[in-house]
Amino acid sequence: MADHDALYHRLFSYPVMVEQLLREFVPEAMAAGLLFDRMERVNAKAHAEDLDGETHRREGDVIWRVPIIGGLDLYVYVLLEFQSRTDWWMAVRTQIYQGLLWQQVIAERKLKSGDTLPPVLMLVLYNGETRWTAPAESAALITLPQDSSLWPWQPQIRYHLLDMGEQAANLPADRDNVAALLFRLEQRHPPEALGTLIGEVIGWFRRHPGHEPLRRLFGELVSQAIAGLGASVPNTGELTEMQTVMSTLGEVWKRQYLAEGEAKGEAKGEAKGEAKMLIRLAEQRFGPLPREIRTRIETADAASIEHWGDRLLGATSLETLFGSAD
Repeated sequence: MADHDALYHRLFSYPVMVEQLLREFVPEAMAAGLLFDRMERVNAKAHAEDLDGETHRREGDVIWRVPIIGGLDLYVYVLLEFQSRTDWWMAVRTQIYQGLLWQQVIAERKLKSGDTLPPVLMLVLYNGETRWTAPAESAALITLPQDSSLWPWQPQIRYHLLDMGEQAANLPADRDNVAALLFRLEQRHPPEALGTLIGEVIGWFRRHPGHEPLRRLFGELVSQAIAGLGASVPNTGELTEMQTVMSTLGEVWKRQYLAEGEAKGEAKGEAKGEAKMLIRLAEQRFGPLPREIRTRIETADAASIEHWGDRLLGATSLETLFGSAD
């Protein structure tokens, strides 16, 4: 998972990824009037201690400073946090991260009494298979009724969650947005659908030249998506080669799927015929079978039917035939 996190950090080190992420998925930020042509990467220099007591350098965080229309000194600091599992205490971590960033801003800009802090937008990108369940604001974690006289003094911290699986399910296929393509690539797809999606990724980079390093990173994503189907391809970074390989693999998987389906169908048909034969022989020996016994035979697998057939001649009653067969 560390390698996957590192890949995300590299992906969102490119301004176009951050810009298209905000344009597509964060309408609140877009309403503020962001100036993407003047956005800058911020290098975090603080340290943070997590809930396990371990201290981590925050230099690896993806933090961008995006100016807002109408204010030369007004910025939105966009912090990107990448998660592969739900963290119940994410709002607490968010509070720590924002505090550390503000401390850094105060020191670097030499802010003094009477100055103000820039706003912060915390984005959590979650790519887990299950839906995110943790509260998106600290208020939901505090054991205190909101009508309490102490409520105004409680921390009011929130983050903007982007559950990639949930978002991808509602994305139209024709969306010309590279962040949306990332969200869709992170979901599981059957071989044929994945091949089509790879074609859409190739199409985006053809329509938007000049992003070759980012294209190679998407090659890594595609390689991981193919690996998720139980296959492996050499990661050359060339998407067109992977699309060709994917087309070949898709045909192979399709033939295997059909062959397995035919084999299962034949096996199911044989088991059904053997079940009918066992019922007929058992009724010849013991008379009409109770409904529960017939149902048990009809829904049994081939091994159980064979086992009962072997016991039939030596059985003296239905109880001896079926009683110890479980």
